[in-house]
Amino acid sequence: MTRQTEVVRGSVVKALAGRERDRLFVAEAVADRCVYIADGKERKLSKPKRKNRRHISPTGQTLDMTDMTDKKLRKALAALKPEAPAGKDPTKAERREG
Repeated sequence: MTRQTEVVRGSVVKALAGRERDRLFVAEAVADRCVYIADGKERKLSKPKRKNRRHISPTGQTLDMTDMTDKKLRKALAALKPEAPAGKDPTKAERREG
């Protein structure tokens, strides 16, 4: 089963594999078989991570990349991240079980 991944510069994507799994990023650049992604914190816009297209999933949202800085990117992605449910933060063991 193939998945259609139409990713352009500024697309918000979710990492499906690797240590970045389940985190949101923005596509900084798009090449033939890979996408360069950044989150403004661990992966700065000046040094994005190369990620295989099969290992990301587009969210359908885009960000305007004109005058984008790492700080603006962090704020924009934080606003898109789903809020954690109120109450205690699950421990690592609880996340594995559920």
